[in-house]
Amino acid sequence: MQHEPESPRSLARDDVAKVARLALLDLADSELDRFTPQLAAVLDRAADLEQINTEGVPPTPHPYTLNNVFRPDVVEDFSDIRDEVMAAAPASEDGMFMVPPALGEEP
Repeated sequence: MQHEPESPRSLARDDVAKVARLALLDLADSELDRFTPQLAAVLDRAADLEQINTEGVPPTPHPYTLNNVFRPDVVEDFSDIRDEVMAAAPASEDGMFMVPPALGEEP
């Protein structure tokens, strides 16, 4: 028995605002007005796709045959150029690269 999806046409502007908050998006009123019908259209299309009979169709993780494209992992010794690399770094300390703080951390 196929599941009958709820019609996304009843998507409320408040629902879009809630999803935006959950996604940490700060949307203006004009954006909510524009995105609500767009999201409803996407959900309508998803509902259409749910109606397709896929019984007997095997799952397809990827449409193309993929082969490992990685090279073999070979250990190489670059210790002879360490001083040259560190000298070219914009900033270093105790043999390590200094980088700007991430995520608002204090240096």
